[in-house]
Amino acid sequence: MLSNILLQAAADNIGLGYGIAALGAGLAALAAGLGIGRIGGSALESIARQPEAGNDIRANMILTAALVEGAAFFAMVIGLLVVLTK
Repeated sequence: MLSNILLQAAADNIGLGYGIAALGAGLAALAAGLGIGRIGGSALESIARQPEAGNDIRANMILTAALVEGAAFFAMVIGLLVVLTK
């Protein structure tokens, strides 16, 4: 619902569209950074509790962090497309 409101506002005024796209890209980057930090912290805590499972935990951490980065990149591309389609 919020995305529909933001897209309508972007369609009405190109200056507002640039601001909304920048805000969306910034929020996506911020959320990805927080998510990856939490993933890393939890992985280190898990490895400290069970050192013998370190390799499995590390592999899962890297895969999950890559998925979070992919989602953030997708959100930034969508923000760019909102601006370019105007």
